[in-house]
Amino acid sequence: MHAHLRRLDLNLLLVFEALHRCGSVVTAAADLSMSASAFSHALTRLRGALSDELFVRDGSVMRPTARAEALAAGIAQALQLLTDHIGDARTFDPGSSAQTFVFAATDFTSFALLPELIARVERLAPGVRLQVLPSLSGNALDDLAAGAHFFLGFSDDGELPSAGVACLTGPVADYVVAARRGHPRIGARLDLETYLRERHVVVRPWKGTRSVIDTALATRALTRDVAVELPSVMAAPFIVGHSDLLITLPRLAAMRLADSARVDLHELPITSPTYTPTACFHSRHMNAGWHRWMRELLRAVLSGEAAPLARSRPRSTK
Repeated sequence: MHAHLRRLDLNLLLVFEALHRCGSVVTAAADLSMSASAFSHALTRLRGALSDELFVRDGSVMRPTARAEALAAGIAQALQLLTDHIGDARTFDPGSSAQTFVFAATDFTSFALLPELIARVERLAPGVRLQVLPSLSGNALDDLAAGAHFFLGFSDDGELPSAGVACLTGPVADYVVAARRGHPRIGARLDLETYLRERHVVVRPWKGTRSVIDTALATRALTRDVAVELPSVMAAPFIVGHSDLLITLPRLAAMRLADSARVDLHELPITSPTYTPTACFHSRHMNAGWHRWMRELLRAVLSGEAAPLARSRPRSTK
């Protein structure tokens, strides 16, 4: 068994993971407490063992080859599993940890949940790193299989997680409509006739998908006039804030957007579809101390629980 592994020093996988994560020999070497020379020598051995260049220089950055990119997620998962099982899963000190947590997130969820989550991490674990990747398809199992520790998204009410995937959920919520402040045709209440007469911005991160709002309208034989389609919600609040276009968003995301742009929120003038803010993860990490700590933070953020006070730090005497 494991004939290929018998020919490979498994410590070299740490070299691979560090360089893929850092993109720099100097930074990766420091991360592993190695000299740059020793790291380069280990990389040469790894290249020989795998018969591939693995990383090539592009200016000041080391870029992974196609083979390295194909190996990266599997190696990261294998190393994490070894750490979980060989290390002491009961202990995790967030105050001194340099752990990297990998999240796959939809655009809406990044706006809705990450600001509060990152604020808590910054207070409690100043050395912890968060890597946020765009969700591949909005499917938790796909993103977790690709190497994410957590998937953040909005699930439809009643949707069940895949086998081997567990989820934390927040309260069921609805959708609201954002329009610029002082919109000339919207008063205190947005009615259905006005909603359908106005033009709309729609965010479609994945081609070929139909929004839940359009599906809800279609059940009543209604359609809306889409003026702008975007792959990301990033520009949406500024487009809406500087035009007469409307956008319909999950309430949590809309509340965040309203804080950063000149928009007002209105109730959707039809029975709103529901969604559930969700954080999903693979059950194989359930007993790991680092994972358990992050799950507790996510549970608090999803439930709207008040953040704890920051850990006090000693003042410098210099």
